[in-house]
Amino acid sequence: MAPPQPSRSLISGFFGSLLKNPASRALEIGETSLSYEQLWDYAGKITACLKETLDPRENVVAVLADRSVGAYGGILGVLGAGRGYVPLNPKFPIERTLAMLAASGCMTVVVGKECAATLDSLLPRVDRPLKLIVPDTGWQPEKKFSLAHRVITASQLSQVADPHEPEVNQDDAAYLLFTSGSTGKPKGVAVSQSNVVAYMEHAAKRFGIHAGDRCSQNFDLTFDLSVHDLFTCWDAGATLCPFAEQTLTPAALVDELELTVWFSVPSVAMFASKIGILQPGAFPTLRWSLFCGEALSSTLAAAWQAAANNSIVENLYGPTEATIAITSYRWDPATSPAECVRGLVPIGWPFDGQQVCVVNEDLIPVPLGESGELCLGGSQVTQGYLNDPEKTAKSFVHLSHTGDQVWYCTGDLVRQDERGCLFYLGRRDFQVKVNGYRVELQEIDLVLREAAKTELAVAIPWPLSDGSASGIVGVLSQSDSTESDAVSDKQIIAACEARLPRYMVPTRIYHFSQIPLNVNGKIDRGKITEMLANSGS
Repeated sequence: MAPPQPSRSLISGFFGSLLKNPASRALEIGETSLSYEQLWDYAGKITACLKETLDPRENVVAVLADRSVGAYGGILGVLGAGRGYVPLNPKFPIERTLAMLAASGCMTVVVGKECAATLDSLLPRVDRPLKLIVPDTGWQPEKKFSLAHRVITASQLSQVADPHEPEVNQDDAAYLLFTSGSTGKPKGVAVSQSNVVAYMEHAAKRFGIHAGDRCSQNFDLTFDLSVHDLFTCWDAGATLCPFAEQTLTPAALVDELELTVWFSVPSVAMFASKIGILQPGAFPTLRWSLFCGEALSSTLAAAWQAAANNSIVENLYGPTEATIAITSYRWDPATSPAECVRGLVPIGWPFDGQQVCVVNEDLIPVPLGESGELCLGGSQVTQGYLNDPEKTAKSFVHLSHTGDQVWYCTGDLVRQDERGCLFYLGRRDFQVKVNGYRVELQEIDLVLREAAKTELAVAIPWPLSDGSASGIVGVLSQSDSTESDAVSDKQIIAACEARLPRYMVPTRIYHFSQIPLNVNGKIDRGKITEMLANSGS
């Protein structure tokens, strides 16, 4: 009897491309270009080291690196060892990174040399010894710290692991990401191997990426859409082309990098349109143009389609809790404009094997055509929030008509037509998208209140354009402070910068004579938005 074959995992496609065409180009970053074989020579050393040194109880390994060979090689190295990766963003405040490191329980961190300063700030505040793998030559942490951290440098990484499918359980985490949380603490979402493999198998069929493609990589690695960037590319044996940093000016890069596959949040296209570079025929090399992360307006979709006239434009939808994306809508210049609702492109139909259900407040399905909350089911839906059964129970539910199946309640309001097509209508709560990032306004409220030393402070997505926000502003009540103890706007923003990622930091503080309340005595964010609009701000 033949031995059982290892289960497919997130790294399977990369290994297949490596074995099939080892000399093909896998990664281009600036002047650095690596073949699949060369990238594995780097990543495989990390895999070999992890296999030798990891405690069997270490299910996930952190990767502190940013848009570098260390970042991409680190992720592959961790996956090759059969562990899930936890991306840490050096641009995040140290407080947030510490919280993520503590919540994940990681004892091992792969560190890129570009994160030397971040590591120096992080280590003095870590409460346990860590194992630090430093795969880049010519660099190692120099400072001495009170805890006895173990450092494994590039000179100690000599063996390259064979590119064999790791032994993983399908419920094992492929990666662990943290989303914005309303309590001020990021929520951990562990995406299993089976969750992400289900997505990858659908994406391979849907998009048909091939070895000749050159794929964009614009998302930060802490954003789950980056998983699509990396692995749809490497599964196909194509070339990944990361941008030096997340950018809102794509035109020159599409041409310069000869990209054939584009994936970004709609805000990038919005910015390109505003500065006049989204011209007809501007992106002739693109054959796929994918958008996800926030609402896509019909005017923007039409303008991008004209600019990328040889490409197929698709609008994808899905929260982290349902693995990257779970529905899609293909733009048709002839028929799609008439199908848009409130000027927004539909989010379309669920992927094969995935389910959607539109429900009312009692979790009862609503009739076709009526609005309700979108619930998601299927193999891409994760198991809940890390070490948080209370939040998990609120969002991961059973619907009475579907037996034991678990559904994720998105908080998104939609309606579904007789064809099964879904139309996005807005958010049910205070969760918003800012430049594609999911943000809990209440998390910023908390930091604002503490920074301004007032209980009456509120975060508002502003300015708004095409149904999404390009920033956050803080609104305070003038009557809630005196001149003697008032905190300056600059101090408030600085305090927010110390605790929040850049995309969550208010760009400006407004002072209203009175904060409007609704009939339930709650802060009326809609009214505040109207006041900002009427003030010409």
